[in-house]
Amino acid sequence: MRALFIHSDFIEYEAKRKTKVAEDISDDEKKRRVEEVLAVFISFEKVDEGKETESAQALVENVVEIVQKVEAERIVLYPYAHLSSSLAKPDTCIKILHASEDLLKKQGFEVYASPFGWYKSFELSCKGHPLSELSREIIAGEAKEEDVSEAVKAEETISSTWMILDGDGNEHALNLEGNKVKGYDFGGLVNLRKFCQYEMAKSKVSKGEPAHVDMMRRLELVDYEPGSDPGNFRYYPKGKLVKGLLEDYVTDSVKQTGGMEIESPIMYDFEHPSLKEYVNRFPARQYTIQTPDKKVFLRFAACFGQFLMMHDATISYRNLPMRLFEMSRYSFRAEQRGELTGLRRLRAFTMPDCHSFCMDMDMAKSEIVSRFDLSWAILQRIGFEIPDGLEFAVRATRDFYDENKAFIIDLVKKWGKPALVEIWSDRFFYFVFKYEWNFVDALDKASALNTDQIDVENAERYGITYVGSDGQKHHPLILHQSPSGAIERLIYALLERENLRGMQGIKPQLPYWLSPTQVRFIPVKDEFVDDCIALAGQLPGRVDVDDRDMTVGKRIRDAEREWIPFIIVFGEKEKEGGKLQVRLRGEEDGEMNIEALVAEMKERQGDMPTGQLPLPMQMSKRVIFRG
Repeated sequence: MRALFIHSDFIEYEAKRKTKVAEDISDDEKKRRVEEVLAVFISFEKVDEGKETESAQALVENVVEIVQKVEAERIVLYPYAHLSSSLAKPDTCIKILHASEDLLKKQGFEVYASPFGWYKSFELSCKGHPLSELSREIIAGEAKEEDVSEAVKAEETISSTWMILDGDGNEHALNLEGNKVKGYDFGGLVNLRKFCQYEMAKSKVSKGEPAHVDMMRRLELVDYEPGSDPGNFRYYPKGKLVKGLLEDYVTDSVKQTGGMEIESPIMYDFEHPSLKEYVNRFPARQYTIQTPDKKVFLRFAACFGQFLMMHDATISYRNLPMRLFEMSRYSFRAEQRGELTGLRRLRAFTMPDCHSFCMDMDMAKSEIVSRFDLSWAILQRIGFEIPDGLEFAVRATRDFYDENKAFIIDLVKKWGKPALVEIWSDRFFYFVFKYEWNFVDALDKASALNTDQIDVENAERYGITYVGSDGQKHHPLILHQSPSGAIERLIYALLERENLRGMQGIKPQLPYWLSPTQVRFIPVKDEFVDDCIALAGQLPGRVDVDDRDMTVGKRIRDAEREWIPFIIVFGEKEKEGGKLQVRLRGEEDGEMNIEALVAEMKERQGDMPTGQLPLPMQMSKRVIFRG
């Protein structure tokens, strides 16, 4: 089973309507409000079938452990099917639910079981402390051990000092009281306040389904893959096009600044001495596999391949700084189930991973600034408003911050608005400094779209050296940069940004160069289909023809729902006059001849990557991937 534990001020629910599998309940059981409560949202799974008693005991053990930690006064067990795609039979669910309720009551707890199989409304108020949101996979009879790095364990206990730093070097100490950040007047910086609250609470558990999940499915871009591990997705043709264009653009941008592209394996020997030590210094949970020969782990970044490659390289100080780059398809992190949420946080993802090898700290800081500019250019041209649409975070050890404060202030000044700074009293990881630019969505969740880190350990760990001007061997500093963040997260952020715009009454749309269809012709009659196909062949972009047997109005509405930038209804008037009435998404409609339309398309495309139409040009010939 999967369980999400939320320590709450209260939970209030009401059973509204029965489903076919609903249990019978009295009127008194339909509605309840419970205060000072641990709300336990549970999905019972197929693996629980046949061992209902053991599953109930396992659930109760976890509930008791967490109740004691958070000191909740009451418990509500809430059946919640949305945590799993592999649900148990209703009889199994009801047995485990009420067996757990009875066991908890026997231990003296005040406990309530929310009705199974009913459509219910609910409202709760999460307390917001570090243990107020926890998720677990509970398997009866299995002592499930997870390969967790020492860095992950350290991250869970890390003590941080927080502040806001502005471009003038003023520090504003922050603290979290309840759900509110105190110590700085955020004024109109609403997203910065939300970002600070999210980071300081250190909770990554999702409280609801983010808007982009419905959008990515409705646009037929991406969908969950129930046949795989959670956090792995299927990309439909349109989604594969968008993902591929983003990969191409980020890759080309890095290569233009001297990044040398390589390719490395996705799995590595768990017992390799350098790798094993590094695994315990990286804050990520690993996937491990027992092969016929050895235990291996799936890479959670492209560091291993690049470091092992550099171990064997002959490097001179004249080569530095030097950049290696890989578009890692894929990297893997065994994120906790409750943290998985659409494309925002996954277990398999595509990470642009760029490492710079630097002679000393002065070169490293100079390279940080150069790569700061690279990230700015990449994310801005992808379509993000910088700095207005993102929030800047700096994280450093106390020693690094004190010794390099002027450097950090210059970065904040370069950013152009105040930044969140997290100071660690000790070094838990392999790096002493990192920065990120974060996107904040409508659920107030923050996600880093890029990062750069100064690594002071791994050159020595992997035996990477360069020959200095003195003829001696030295270990370089290593910068770990993802100039854009994971490609999947870029798609998430683009969709979530359009959700925010939609809430403001603005028509959502993808950047023109990423739109799977850039121009759609809608012939008013079948006799104009061939004319539309001929015109489509004259245009420089992804153009399709909606020749389906349905009304013009219905086809226009479908094109609007697909966020098509240019929609052209074509009939006798357009054929005879040579003028096209173009519906421009989010703009006033315009009249253009074919030459003007070609010029407009070229201007909007610019020099961004192009790709072929991912589906047949004629919509009547297309497969519908989602029913």
